Amino acid sequence: MQSVASLFLRTLLFCVGMTAILRAGQQDGITQTEWHGYERLDFVVEGQPAILIVPKEPAPGNPWIWRAEWFGDRHGPQVGLELLKRGWHYAYINASDRYGSPESMRIFDAFYHKLTTEYGLAPKVVIEGFSRGGLYAFNFAADYPERVSALYLDAPALDLKSWPGYKTPRWPDVARHYGLTLEEMETAKVSPLDRIAPVLQAGIPIIGVSGDADTIVKLDENLAVLEKRYREAGGTIEVIIKPGAGHSPHSLSDPTPIVEFILKNSGQ
Repeated sequence: MQSVASLFLRTLLFCVGMTAILRAGQQDGITQTEWHGYERLDFVVEGQPAILIVPKEPAPGNPWIWRAEWFGDRHGPQVGLELLKRGWHYAYINASDRYGSPESMRIFDAFYHKLTTEYGLAPKVVIEGFSRGGLYAFNFAADYPERVSALYLDAPALDLKSWPGYKTPRWPDVARHYGLTLEEMETAKVSPLDRIAPVLQAGIPIIGVSGDADTIVKLDENLAVLEKRYREAGGTIEVIIKPGAGHSPHSLSDPTPIVEFILKNSGQ
């Protein structure tokens, strides 16, 4: 257990480092505003807009949660807000319309390195995957399991062929981002449900939330499949079903069960 002096020193060093970053930000393109009373930093990574919300008092080790897609008040920020109260940072980078592809993972990789090196955030992160964000969150965990402490998946798309864009005018764009032909996409094992093994082997715990009346990202074709496979293989997974609920609103009005799962299973 850290001594009081050690904890004070770590907090002081973090604050000094953050102050230096903010001062440099005037030249490096960092914009400071507020979000729900917390300091919000906007900047650019790999040409993409990125956000970091800073807690008032960072928790030991600088833990953080990463919204993989759909940042903002309209998309169930309850868990992020609760963790901010507990000293967690809250992060997001816009890699939209890349469908969890290798291109989006390249952007995520650069963002991860920036936050863990320049901002001193923890080497392991909790990732939120909401709706299509499930593709991003799970594929990042499959590519870099050593960087993820837990996954929070909310009405997640986990199978590209179940996703509403399958075989629509958008589908060729999905294939292009994955670097595959339409024919190759039919048999390619690139969806999260095809990539469970590395996440399972790393022992990454998962909490999922879904409405059982979701007609956009169907429970029985996505989260329910993951739950069955992950649990049968010995993985830690907890799923909360919202009876009669559709695709949105996301999260829970009282996020306590999700937050408690994250704190218990992320070492915090």
